[in-house]
Amino acid sequence: MEETAMADDKSKRGAADRRRISASEPYEVAYFARKHGISRDEAEKIVKRHGSDRNEANRAAERLKK
Repeated sequence: MEETAMADDKSKRGAADRRRISASEPYEVAYFARKHGISRDEAEKIVKRHGSDRNEANRAAERLKK
């Protein structure tokens, strides 16, 4: 039996969801990159290096811009 990935449920927008970044969701990585004025590749590296914690990723992106 082949397993398929479920799409992100965009109706779940609670606080717990806003604290996380999903590296597997292209629109989330693209938004993060645009928000910080960095490339998509840089955004992907930050999310992979610092995990899905949005606060930690935001701090890393700010350090990158300096």
